[in-house]
Amino acid sequence: MGTLGKAIYTVGFWIRETGQAIDRLGCRLQGKYYFQEQLSRHRTLMNVYDKAPKVDKDAFVAPSASLIGNVNVGQSSSIWYGCVLRGDCNSISIGSGTNIQDNSLVHVAKSNLAGKVLPTIIGNNVTVGHSAVLHGCTVEDEAFVGMGATLLDGVHVEKNAMVAAGSLVRQNTRIPCGEVWGGNPAKFLRKLTKEEIAFIPESATNYANLAQVHASENAKSFDEIEFEKVLRKKFAHKDEEYDSMLGVVRETPQELILPDNVLPEKAAVAPKAS
Repeated sequence: MGTLGKAIYTVGFWIRETGQAIDRLGCRLQGKYYFQEQLSRHRTLMNVYDKAPKVDKDAFVAPSASLIGNVNVGQSSSIWYGCVLRGDCNSISIGSGTNIQDNSLVHVAKSNLAGKVLPTIIGNNVTVGHSAVLHGCTVEDEAFVGMGATLLDGVHVEKNAMVAAGSLVRQNTRIPCGEVWGGNPAKFLRKLTKEEIAFIPESATNYANLAQVHASENAKSFDEIEFEKVLRKKFAHKDEEYDSMLGVVRETPQELILPDNVLPEKAAVAPKAS
């Protein structure tokens, strides 16, 4: 780095330091609202050289998730809070309607000892449970990977197969269609019932619907959040679709009389009690 480069770097450093100092001052002025930060400073999508993540416009990526490098996420899929999908030395492909649940890790392998290239391929309507680890493996459409399961290099989970929670599936293992495998190392346990096979795409659909709720919540402005907070404090807030997902039954609230000082434009069109 030459003299000019050092000077530019130094100026940039002091500008950033000044910005951080202003941010800390602003946080103090916000007081109790400081913890209701609306801007996530986390970098959700990150390039690796010329490799950039590609996310369908209808997919949901949680603010605290990380998609790095050559990662493709299909329509109506969801990547939940705390997930890391790192496609640096190979690619990660996720189909449509698939959910990768909180704190899961998806990575790849450049190749195995035999020289076979090992991207990670996850099909359509797949459910991957919380804190699962998928490394250089293939999971076909409508398969199910339980919470905390680990799939090592070269693993192939066929359609309508299930990996039990907490299992360790060894390298190059193939789990046939319609079977449940579990344990450490994972072994065949039993055949799936018709009801269990039917549940797998149903689970994916439920998560696709729930992802829409979270996407909507994450997109709300500060004023909208404050407005809803006032309503929930005084009245039973009813959202039949969301409540049905959570299994919550609420009493029907009386007609709402909104405070005049909370979003007056919304209060003007809300129903008034007679």
